[in-house]
Amino acid sequence: MELLFLVLVSLHILKTEALVGVPWCYQSQKYEQPHCKDPRQWHSSYATCKGNKQSPINIVTKNVVYDKNLKPLNFEGYDVKGTSKWTIANNGHTVKVTLGTSPKIGGGGLEKKYKAIELHWHWGVEDPQQYLPGSEHSIDGEKQAMELHVVHIRDDVSDITEAKKYADGVAVLAFFIKVDEENKNYAALINELENIKYKGRTEQIEPLPLSSLLPPEKELGKYYRYEGSLTTPDCHEGVIWTIFEKPIELSSLQISEFSKVHFNGQNSTRMVENFRPVQFLNERKVYWSSASTHLPTAKVLMLVLMLTFILSSLCQ
Repeated sequence: MELLFLVLVSLHILKTEALVGVPWCYQSQKYEQPHCKDPRQWHSSYATCKGNKQSPINIVTKNVVYDKNLKPLNFEGYDVKGTSKWTIANNGHTVKVTLGTSPKIGGGGLEKKYKAIELHWHWGVEDPQQYLPGSEHSIDGEKQAMELHVVHIRDDVSDITEAKKYADGVAVLAFFIKVDEENKNYAALINELENIKYKGRTEQIEPLPLSSLLPPEKELGKYYRYEGSLTTPDCHEGVIWTIFEKPIELSSLQISEFSKVHFNGQNSTRMVENFRPVQFLNERKVYWSSASTHLPTAKVLMLVLMLTFILSSLCQ
């Protein structure tokens, strides 16, 4: 009986260690790490990754629900250059910046204030002809070159571990990044990518006003809102997502610099296509900001048809 007990305990310990120690990865890493768990397998080690409120999603504009409470967000301290340095790091999955101070957001349908703790990016891969898109979210099936996530936690908690104890503990602002002209506000940050080329590398950098990395605040009134999850394991659900319509603009050269970072050490795979595929919406609703004057595609089509009918009737 004691032997059986010891065997069961040992098996439990081995199973726990296996789950904790299982490396997760993106599909683009499978060639180099064939045994790592890619997004299709995350749920085998992290059960929440198979939940009903997973992110990212494809936003179908004809199905979004207008919400008059989604006014423009209030940004506090976003335009201030803090005194504490930022930490930029290659964590083996993305380029992550840990903020030295905590700008805050409120309003915009949020019931609490949230403080910013980090930002990170997801991107695609460059081929000879074009840059293949790598944003995580999409709108009507269309993706952009990259996506920036500014991660916030409730103002009344100390860290993200504590924030995960609440159903509304985490709020993420998502910004699409499209190929356009050079963005000088990103120059200093992109120059640091050379110093964090390999996994585990970190650098201290001078802080920037967080707003300098985003579109102008006056253009941030148009957004979508839904309840989702983190897009990396443990895929924690309880994340309030805000996806802005107005994209950030970077040049193709600036965007390609992100792909020069590596997933691991020297001679390892370059960090490309570090995004999770879109997840099922299930029973969730996607809400549309009342500040937006942009009509979803289906509504535009309906308006055109109505005007055409009226004009044809007048001409008869």
